Amino acid sequence: MTSTVPALGTRTAEGSALQAVLLDMDGTLVDTEGFWWDVEVEVFAALGHTLDDSWRHVVVGGPMTRSAGFLIEATGAAITLAELAVLLNDGFEERIGQALPLMPGAARLLAELHEHAIPTALVSASHRRIIDRVLTVLGPHHFDLSVAGDEVSRTKPFPDPYLMAAARLGADPSRCAVVEDTATGVAAAEAAGCRVVAVPSVAPINPAAGRTVVPSLEAVDLAFLRSLMTEMR
Repeated sequence: MTSTVPALGTRTAEGSALQAVLLDMDGTLVDTEGFWWDVEVEVFAALGHTLDDSWRHVVVGGPMTRSAGFLIEATGAAITLAELAVLLNDGFEERIGQALPLMPGAARLLAELHEHAIPTALVSASHRRIIDRVLTVLGPHHFDLSVAGDEVSRTKPFPDPYLMAAARLGADPSRCAVVEDTATGVAAAEAAGCRVVAVPSVAPINPAAGRTVVPSLEAVDLAFLRSLMTEMR
């Protein structure tokens, strides 16, 4: 599935102001945030460097250009950003080929959104090659479109990916519910003007105006997402 699909007309459920649901991937729908860190540790070990565990919170949830760039600068590794990106994507793809666990509640939520024909997009900072592999597990039929980090000029924490997804779904960003697991993703969604549900994975996220924090996707269903829009009236 690609993100270059025709724009869809806004389809709103009767009696609901919810126009679309936009979902992050790593750490939100699939339990892979740890995969990325493990691969980063392994790749840099092969380059002769040990990563400080405290750096994990710096690189989580962000675009590869930011996370990889930070690790190169922090370690002084003799590798270019482009070379490192290939190694990290290769390593991650190998990991998810062995196992790709879903986050608790993810399968149920996707099935419910699909059953009620809620316009849904997968919005990730991961590259297209990774998203397409993950979609084979999540089920491409669950998403009207997907947006990859290497398909926008500015990815998270900038609002561009969420603004693109909303536009292609024909939805008003303020009537979109976004589900994210990191501060980087939350910042992107809020900058786009979306209502945000934060499900923290690696680092805690505090509640704020327009943002609801829940312990897991088990607490999120269609009625819950619709209620976020009702609060705006």
